[in-house]
Amino acid sequence: MKRHPFEPARLIMGLTALTLGTSYGLDALDLRHAPTPWLLLTLAAGLLLSAIAAFWPTTRRRHPDIPSTTDS
Repeated sequence: MKRHPFEPARLIMGLTALTLGTSYGLDALDLRHAPTPWLLLTLAAGLLLSAIAAFWPTTRRRHPDIPSTTDS
């Protein structure tokens, strides 16, 4: 069985989608009121965190050995 690489951006977006879907579902069943601004904020935060998680490894690979420039 072929192993797939771990992709944290997909994990974050999956958890965000699961959270939003559950919130909308509970709101539709009248079990819990989900304020729309909070759900939209959750979507924006999930997209932002996913973008950071996707681009973080690429920035680290471009500069593997960043010399320390601290003066002692």
